[in-house]
Amino acid sequence: MDIFPRREKSKQPKIMLLFYLFTLLFLDFSCVSCKQSNNNVPLTESDYRALTSMKAQLIDLNRALISWNGTRARTCSSWAGIKCVMGRVTSIQLPWKSLQGRISESIGQLRALRHLSLHDNGLVGPIPTSIGLLRNLKGIYLFNNRLSGLVPPSIGNCLNLLAIDFSNNRLTGFIPPDLANLTRLYRINLSRNLIAGLLPNELGSLSRLNFLDLSNNTLDGEIPVFLFEKMANLSVLNLSDNNFTGQIPDTVGNNNVSSLTRLDLSRNNLTGEIPVSIANIKNLSSFDVSYNDLFGPVPPVLAKKFNSTSFIGNFQLCGYSFSTLCSSSSQEPGKNPPFNSQQAQNHHKLRKNLIFISAGALFLVVILIVCCVLLCCCLKMRKKRADKSGNSEPMPAGGSEPETGGKLVHFDGQFVFTADDLLCATAEIMGKSAYGTAYKATLEDGNEVTVKRLREKMTKARKEFEIEIGQLGQIRHPNILALRAYYLGPKGEKLLVYDHMPNGSLASFLHARGPETIIPWPTRLSIAIGTSRALHHLHEKENIIHGNLTSTNILLDQKNNPKLAEFGLPRLVTGPASSELVATAGATGYRAPELSKPNKNPTAKSDVYSLGVIILELLTGKSPVEAEDDGPGLPEWVASIVKEEWTNEVFDVELLGEAGSDVGDELLNVLKLGLHCVDPTPVARPDAKQVMEKLEEVRPGPNDSVEAAAACIE
Repeated sequence: MDIFPRREKSKQPKIMLLFYLFTLLFLDFSCVSCKQSNNNVPLTESDYRALTSMKAQLIDLNRALISWNGTRARTCSSWAGIKCVMGRVTSIQLPWKSLQGRISESIGQLRALRHLSLHDNGLVGPIPTSIGLLRNLKGIYLFNNRLSGLVPPSIGNCLNLLAIDFSNNRLTGFIPPDLANLTRLYRINLSRNLIAGLLPNELGSLSRLNFLDLSNNTLDGEIPVFLFEKMANLSVLNLSDNNFTGQIPDTVGNNNVSSLTRLDLSRNNLTGEIPVSIANIKNLSSFDVSYNDLFGPVPPVLAKKFNSTSFIGNFQLCGYSFSTLCSSSSQEPGKNPPFNSQQAQNHHKLRKNLIFISAGALFLVVILIVCCVLLCCCLKMRKKRADKSGNSEPMPAGGSEPETGGKLVHFDGQFVFTADDLLCATAEIMGKSAYGTAYKATLEDGNEVTVKRLREKMTKARKEFEIEIGQLGQIRHPNILALRAYYLGPKGEKLLVYDHMPNGSLASFLHARGPETIIPWPTRLSIAIGTSRALHHLHEKENIIHGNLTSTNILLDQKNNPKLAEFGLPRLVTGPASSELVATAGATGYRAPELSKPNKNPTAKSDVYSLGVIILELLTGKSPVEAEDDGPGLPEWVASIVKEEWTNEVFDVELLGEAGSDVGDELLNVLKLGLHCVDPTPVARPDAKQVMEKLEEVRPGPNDSVEAAAACIE
């Protein structure tokens, strides 16, 4: 029996809409109809020679350019990755083709070229200076190669250029001031190169710029004020991992940067205090100044809005966590007041007074401790009586009091509690996994946290466990569930304390809601983007394979922002236990096919497969775990429906109700991406970064123009 039966056909008002969606996908897959005439027009002689010259300097290991031979007809349809208009090449799209060699200078002969995408290959050598001859160029994407040499100043002649991405190469030299000529630019990414020198003041003329990432280079000098005075549309600014010096400009919080959402100045040599004006940026959702030489108090608004990882590594910075409280006499470093003899006498008297005060305070502390112990015992007795008539149960801790050897370690977080508070909390079981049982714990003050009790006899020894858990406790990302504390009981109990997510899991959000609850497309797309960002962070920044990515392990906060949970737990268990868990890695319906082989460990590609299933789950509204043993899984079902040209039946009916032309395009683009992620062959799948970038390109941000967004989508 097919677990995913076809729906009844929609009524007349939706017939044209469904036909539109099907037509779009059909045209994209078959590459016929309106584009056929353009593709069958012979290439011009100059463009033909330019392409053959380009191929001569490329090493095609996977024979991706086998159709680029001189014996075939010169029509555009004969050339893989090439699009044309009236015989002129307008687009070269050859990403992920394992191409090596150099980019030929003959590319400058393709005067009608608008889009150049050669990213994620193994190209070497310089970027051709003849790029400057391409006056119609709108987007150039050469990231994730091994290109060297300079950013060609001639690129300043491409006056229609909207997006530049040369990130993750080996480029050197300086940022050419000629970029200032590109007044239509909205995106620049030169991160992860070896570019040095100052930021040219001429760049201040790029008033339309929305995204600027220059991180992981060797840029120096002071951060120029034009970034915060002239770039009114700037949304993302990343200058991290450079050699910038001086102070953060005071103008950073003026009205000209009200659109700024992400600001990263970490890992530089910045000094001075954090400007209070930054708190005026209402849309700022990501902020990082860690690992500089900043001093003084963190503005309270910023300390409350961002966690301690945004400020750590500045040893004279205070006020951003409970362990870095500012003293009332906090002063600028190196400016101590003179200390005369009269002050010495006063200091001596003060010390005597402090001794008496300390003795009295110590006595009060002892009394308070005794009272707390008695109070906790009373509370436990009261809760035991309440449990006999209620559904709640005490937090499991092996029946041991913390005074007998328990240890509670905090990382950070908005709630401060003791071991007694945790053990006295009432708890409700939320669920169980291979690693243990999760509880919603309500502290006595009413605050809620999620506590996971790990299974006994499967975790590592205490010393090794604390090393691993200490590393996991430092992981911070807006879309990753933060580990706030852990507790080690005297009898080997191990509790992990996380933020509690009030809206539960994505699985319950999608499949356990009432019929009156509608989940609109922007919410689903936002969840997909946030999850891909979290997975990219785990893979690239933390070197962690999730291994059990499901909609159950994606939790939602009050605004339905996704938080990825259950990550890094294999690091906490012993070798035999880890082997047992690896053998069952990945829940039914989300498990990549290659993991069914013996002794096959989860990989980044198997995580991407699970992410693809979640994307299809968001699009279809169907649960992957509902399929019967002899029935198709969700990826197979979607693929079969698309193959039968009934694409409209794939999407959740709620999405079809809101699908206009823009939403229709977005649904189809995300559908294709989801199917790409669940490719049966691991090497054919994109990595998490590529999935994240594709999802972010689906819908332009609030400051992107439609034209700019179209140029960015590949």
